[in-house]
Amino acid sequence: MRRRTVSVADLDALAGTPAAAPALAEAPREAREARTEFDFELPRGYLDPDGRVHRTGRMRLATARDELRPLVDVRVKENPAYLSVVLLSQVITELGTVTDIHPGVVERMYATDIAFLQEFYRRVNSEGHSRAQVRCPSCDTGFEVELAGGRLGES
Repeated sequence: MRRRTVSVADLDALAGTPAAAPALAEAPREAREARTEFDFELPRGYLDPDGRVHRTGRMRLATARDELRPLVDVRVKENPAYLSVVLLSQVITELGTVTDIHPGVVERMYATDIAFLQEFYRRVNSEGHSRAQVRCPSCDTGFEVELAGGRLGES
């Protein structure tokens, strides 16, 4: 069997479809750029030492280094459950007006906020967005919701 190197343009020609490159060039700039940061709103909010509540924040996509670094952390080796604390502290880039986000900040968050952030992390890093498909229990209509936050009933 003989192998042949084929370019993307050749694949389009073989498949009988027009080349995708011109269509991509016509797409809006936002569609061509990868989204790497996602805004969120915590269900309860982080209560800082001064008594201020911080609910809004931003999380970036995780890198391989982000996922590997906690594995050599002594705290994670002693308690594997601490992995999510270290990991979240690395990928949360903004949390209200808090400028230094470290494991101690994540440790002081409420359990509901940690659960929300873990699910948010999973969704943006595995699916690339923060939306979920849901179905109304009353009328069985399917629709999409934004998991990034917002109060119930708000659009």
